[in-house]
Amino acid sequence: MPTLLITGANRGIGLELCKQYLAEGWEVHACCRKPKKANELKTLTEKNKNLTIHELDVTNDKQMDKLKKALKNKPVDILLNNAGVHALGASQFGKTDDKAWEEAVAINLIAPMKMMEHFVENVAISDKKIIASMSSKMGSMDDNSSGGSYAYRATKAALNAVMVSAAHDLRHLDITALILHPGWVRTDMGGPNGEISVQESAQKLRKILDECDITDSGKFFDIDGSIIPW
Repeated sequence: MPTLLITGANRGIGLELCKQYLAEGWEVHACCRKPKKANELKTLTEKNKNLTIHELDVTNDKQMDKLKKALKNKPVDILLNNAGVHALGASQFGKTDDKAWEEAVAINLIAPMKMMEHFVENVAISDKKIIASMSSKMGSMDDNSSGGSYAYRATKAALNAVMVSAAHDLRHLDITALILHPGWVRTDMGGPNGEISVQESAQKLRKILDECDITDSGKFFDIDGSIIPW
């Protein structure tokens, strides 16, 4: 049975990916900050024995260490770094907020790096061997035609650089490192005017993850499967 380990799983795209992978017969380890308040995830556990919820604030080293121990020797076919923040408090020129920047760097950039370091051995002993991080087209400097969103753009661009380095460093383990843009999705972060639903985004993300191989490692995928320029 293939296994997914995903952060930010209590809502939006993360929650929908959990639902869809469970429906496909996967074992899912869903991480979120406050499991007691993750009502939809808890409802899923009542219906599906293949779902395990883990308490994980991705900025909490002790919780990450605890999760590593809990999953010791467990193959993880896909590690999906999905947790992220938009850092609205650090989006406008002339209104820099140090704490908002620090939060964005911690969650959008450092946490995915640490998740890779903690669970690379789990991925290496799996069949699919995929590490994917949810980025954004807003992290593409080539695509930046409107400015603003300083911390979000910067941390996603830096995340892309991290994933490209990981693609090189983990190739000897046959691990595929992918960068994903989920599309403009109707979620709390994307807003009500998004172009696609969470269901459609999750379906298309799964298609990319299902069809990729080691030759795709380090690529920055748009939701339609095309490659996003930097």
